[in-house]
Amino acid sequence: MEPLVRTQGLTLHFGGVVAADKIDFELHAGERLAVIGQNGAGKTTFVNICTGFLKPSSGRVFFDGRDITHLPARVIVHRGLARSFQLPQLFLEHTVRQCLEIAAAARMRQLGVFRALSDSVDKHEIDHTLELVGLRDRASLPASSLPEGHRKLLDVAMALMLNPKLLIMDEPTSGVASEDKHTLMATLMGALEERRVTCWFVEHDIDIVNRYATRVAAWIAGRVAADGPPAEVLRNEQVRREILGSA
Repeated sequence: MEPLVRTQGLTLHFGGVVAADKIDFELHAGERLAVIGQNGAGKTTFVNICTGFLKPSSGRVFFDGRDITHLPARVIVHRGLARSFQLPQLFLEHTVRQCLEIAAAARMRQLGVFRALSDSVDKHEIDHTLELVGLRDRASLPASSLPEGHRKLLDVAMALMLNPKLLIMDEPTSGVASEDKHTLMATLMGALEERRVTCWFVEHDIDIVNRYATRVAAWIAGRVAADGPPAEVLRNEQVRREILGSA
């Protein structure tokens, strides 16, 4: 089966620093991939290359069988590769519902059309998405009033309005209270499963990785040092020493 994402020899230099070092990588539809590694290991750089925010020094990126290496981020999104951010990218002056309306209008290329947003989008789709992420009862609240966990859910809900085949989440539990992390992840994973969206998330919390990933890729110094089932990767000697901080 053709992988959903495939990279060939992906390399990026920042001056004398090698941020991505000849990475050959594949991700298949239906996987839940967790990417782990210390800060500066190249995790987010790799995400930024695959989503069009950075251009590689060499190598190629394929998504759904098509070369997207030099496409701008907005085009890659319309191809079906969406992302959410460590710091949620919200329209804080708008309500929760309006944030989803904006995302839906962007998908349909209706932004800038001289008509009310609410008349340009499918209200039932928005209601269903709000229900999926547990925000329907907060739909009329301004996004600025939401606590961090709900902001993360809204960020993902906006990404889901783009009808992605793959959603990349950058540290979805960062800034969320420890007691709320599993509730957040369970909600996110349930929404992605219902929409049949493949998931790739960058994460530092190993308990979250163990519980929600079907596959783990460990980044060390711009390379994938270990890749496989969570139990196998987390037992890897180099991963334990250089990422987990244990012997």
